[in-house]
Amino acid sequence: MRIPTSSGIVLVLTLGLHTVTFAGAETSSAASTDSFPGNWCEWLQNKPGLLYKSSENPFLQSFQLGGRFQYQAAYLDGEDVNGRDFNDTYDEYRRVRIESKTEFLRFFTAKVGINAVLDDRRTGNDLDWGYQDFDEANVAFDIKKAFGAGSLDALNARYGRFKFNMTEEVHMSANKIHTIERSAIANKLYGNPNRATGFTVNAAQGAWSGTVGVFSGEDDSEFIGGWNDGQAYYLSVAYEQSESMRWVLDHVQNDQSGTDDFLGYGWATALNGVYTDDRFGFLGTLVVGGNNGAGLRGGSFHGLVAMPWYWIMEDKLQAVFQYQYSGADRAEG
Repeated sequence: MRIPTSSGIVLVLTLGLHTVTFAGAETSSAASTDSFPGNWCEWLQNKPGLLYKSSENPFLQSFQLGGRFQYQAAYLDGEDVNGRDFNDTYDEYRRVRIESKTEFLRFFTAKVGINAVLDDRRTGNDLDWGYQDFDEANVAFDIKKAFGAGSLDALNARYGRFKFNMTEEVHMSANKIHTIERSAIANKLYGNPNRATGFTVNAAQGAWSGTVGVFSGEDDSEFIGGWNDGQAYYLSVAYEQSESMRWVLDHVQNDQSGTDDFLGYGWATALNGVYTDDRFGFLGTLVVGGNNGAGLRGGSFHGLVAMPWYWIMEDKLQAVFQYQYSGADRAEG
């Protein structure tokens, strides 16, 4: 089965604002606002949301508040599969989140974030501002820092509500993805848009890193779900071949049945390759999997994503091309 496509022109504008970034080196004290309001970028990079930090407090080491705002608008012009011309415009408040990160008791880190908008206008529904659900709510324990881990560079465990990472597009944060939306096959493997409840163990050694985990199939909770509706078992392994080349292998095995469960499929494997060289980059993903359902929605499926990009202005203006193909051996697979 091939997904029908249409030809045309798509112009997209996206705006993003992230008031605090949780990755990278931390400052030694609460960030200064001396550069605000003269330089917004510098002010944001200085972590204005870092409200508290102390290496001497045995109970609370740091507390950050932040969030993200992403708005996008598009104009589409083209020809559909029946040869009819079309054009359309739309805008969307894609993400509005309030986020926090707390480091406590020396070895623990808690992350909590809520979604603060639901924009369903494109489907004929309303734009709804205010609390919607939790984007994430989880606690991580640094095993290596607490007990040591031999030759491992990192070892930690995490429990709670967080993103289910299948394919490199999903591993990337919404702050980092190169396209406005992830590909169709990535979204299929991503599963239900609700965040999953899971437990993972994460380790790293030299060029290798990996995650093993189990996720609950109970997906109807706004917070942390229970464990009464089956599980999905997860494995991810990454290898840094060089400074320019990285490989990631993801696999999930779902023990639920039917097509309306947490994932909507039975198993999947994704092989991802990422190449970067100065301003040029390329992401390739191969996917194979199988559905749990019977009839038209059963059987196996497969997919391919090829995505080169080039930074016209480094970290400011980027040209991206994405080709995606997906197919199945059943009509609605």
